[in-house]
Amino acid sequence: MKINRIDVIWNYTATFFKISSSLLLIPFILHKLSSEDVGIWTIFSSISSLVFLVDFGFNSSFSRNVTYIFSGVSTLKKDGHEISLENEKEISFELLKGLLEAMRWFYSRISALIFVALSIIGTLYLVNILSHYQGNKINIYTAWFLFISINTYNLYTLYYDALLEGKGLIRISKKITILGHVIYLLVALIFIYCGYGLAALVGAQFLSVIIIRTISNKKFFTPEIINKLDNVNSANKKEILKAIYPNAMKYGVTSIGGFLIQKSSIFIGSLFLPLSSIASFGIAKQILDSTVGIANIALITFLPQISRLRILGNNQMIKFICVRGLLIANLTLIIGSIIIISYGNFFLHIIKSNTFFNQNVILIMAISSFISLNSGLCGAIISTKNYIPFMKPSLISGICTILLLIVLSKFTNLGLVGMAMAPGVIDLCYQGWKWPLVVFKDLDIKFKDFIGVLKRNMNNTYID
Repeated sequence: MKINRIDVIWNYTATFFKISSSLLLIPFILHKLSSEDVGIWTIFSSISSLVFLVDFGFNSSFSRNVTYIFSGVSTLKKDGHEISLENEKEISFELLKGLLEAMRWFYSRISALIFVALSIIGTLYLVNILSHYQGNKINIYTAWFLFISINTYNLYTLYYDALLEGKGLIRISKKITILGHVIYLLVALIFIYCGYGLAALVGAQFLSVIIIRTISNKKFFTPEIINKLDNVNSANKKEILKAIYPNAMKYGVTSIGGFLIQKSSIFIGSLFLPLSSIASFGIAKQILDSTVGIANIALITFLPQISRLRILGNNQMIKFICVRGLLIANLTLIIGSIIIISYGNFFLHIIKSNTFFNQNVILIMAISSFISLNSGLCGAIISTKNYIPFMKPSLISGICTILLLIVLSKFTNLGLVGMAMAPGVIDLCYQGWKWPLVVFKDLDIKFKDFIGVLKRNMNNTYID
């Protein structure tokens, strides 16, 4: 497996298109849609994030185990992994076939669960939110049922991401992502100007996801792989799920905690504040979250290789990748936040938006994002050891965030400031410093290592 500078460039490009396909739409959305519709759109986006929590961390665990299989392991373990030498590498297609069956079994069931949950609970929530809505409710409900359909399908086919990334096909995966999001952007723009409102965004997403999944299938299942899989017996999928289940569940509960910390403010806030205020907060959060997404790339791209280096026992290379990734990620977020705070409202004035930012709120949100970025990246580094120690702290932090949001919303006049402040306050209590400290101790990272990376060639290629 090789992940080099070209893979990073493709990952940046793909993430740019993934993020910009939404960011580039924001001016048109703010210009064509009312503040209420923009508020509903941010709620849709938050629900979409919530949907993928039903995955319960299995996707990252599946991806990691695909990497282990293509690195030559013969068995999958609940904790840790085999050590494999390069000259002993031989892919177990029996194990791969069993893993494929396990993934399909798992995703068929959770996608059915999410369909029922969105159709019943989600619809009741939407009815409540729209009780004072002044616009075209038929358009919103049309968008909602399209939204249910595409999220169910997207979840059912989520294992394609694990297959491509686990095999190390980063470049191919990102090219597919670029194509899908270019199509999303173009179709959404056409539909918006045709007057379809929120249905335009969801319909464009539907087409994009179908294209991405269809091409992903063809790229992973080459004639050679299909032939080998057809001629072997499958490993027991129940045993595979038993091996994956413990850490996947830990990661899943952690993801729920992370969601409660980072995303619950939209849901809680919508119960206490008008949709126009939620629109302002939601747009600012989407832009900051997009900046965090870009910042993540320099390290997240290399997670499959870090998993591979764990098997080979090459801690020195892992340390360099992590230091460089953390450095680039933090610089990216800091620079991006300064630009957003300084020029965000100026840009909104230019496009004649009906929604504007509160700069104090954005500053607080940026600080919370900084804490979350480092905690999340260090958690991802820890997980490459097939070890998940942050389940309980994450869940507790998530519950505390919700409680703090409710208290601040109901018993104070802080409004959006309280919504922005709560996640960072809770993170600082434990997770914001704990996991960076664990990684720094594990890899013996010191401040001088960051200086050393700055002096080295930032475009080094990593090879197993």
